[in-house]
Amino acid sequence: MTESAKKVAQEAEDRLEKMAVNIRERFDRITESRFTDKIKEGRFADQLDHGIDRARLDERRKKQGGSTS
Repeated sequence: MTESAKKVAQEAEDRLEKMAVNIRERFDRITESRFTDKIKEGRFADQLDHGIDRARLDERRKKQGGSTS
């Protein structure tokens, strides 16, 4: 391979590697925030306590401008 072809190939590989790192970081941020949101919403809470779940649902509906019934 000529020297210029090697240089072009190396630059392309470097750009792809940077893109892969960026994609991994974005994916991690997206999945982490969604998982955190699920925890805050109580989706992993003990399902026997329906009163708290109902209150959370009512509060979420209020924030969205809907009715609580």
